[in-house]
Amino acid sequence: MPIDLFSPEQLTILTQIILIDLVLAGDNAIIIGMVASKFPLEQRKKIIFWGIGGAVVLRIILTLFTAYLLQITGLRFLGGLLLLYIVYKLYVDVIKGTVHEDNIKVDNSSFLKAIWTILLADFTMSLDNVLGVAGAAGNHYGLLVFGLILSIVLMATAATLISNWIKKYKWIAWAGLLAILIVAIELIYTDIQILFL
Repeated sequence: MPIDLFSPEQLTILTQIILIDLVLAGDNAIIIGMVASKFPLEQRKKIIFWGIGGAVVLRIILTLFTAYLLQITGLRFLGGLLLLYIVYKLYVDVIKGTVHEDNIKVDNSSFLKAIWTILLADFTMSLDNVLGVAGAAGNHYGLLVFGLILSIVLMATAATLISNWIKKYKWIAWAGLLAILIVAIELIYTDIQILFL
């Protein structure tokens, strides 16, 4: 079993998962921090706690659901197309640096509205990460679980650090984009082979 764990195929998948997580996992935590910063100090810790807790639960549910859906012929093709769009969006936002974090509107009139804002952001921004990791892992469920845990740890602890790394060292963003692009092509090619060849 330990020999299987370090097979060339699994090492490649592991590298892809780590790169995808590095590029995509930080968004959620940055949003949580931005929303929390609009509230008084005593409420910030609660908002961060519930925001990260909600993100973790959502990510687990989305990962399991996505991994199941990506086993279905036809949906891998759609997943690959969605990942191609994510590569384009990341190129525009991260590589070209056109993302404006100040544009996010936060309703700071109530604690519950803040949590709702965070959960919505978590849902939309977890999809890209979950799809990338589930697509890369394929049938390797141990690596899928590793990718899920890594994305949660990075989101909860190192989002700001990773964000700064990506701004400073563009090669990390390029490597992540390349990993997502490879996963997208593999998903599309797998379905094309089954459906048309």
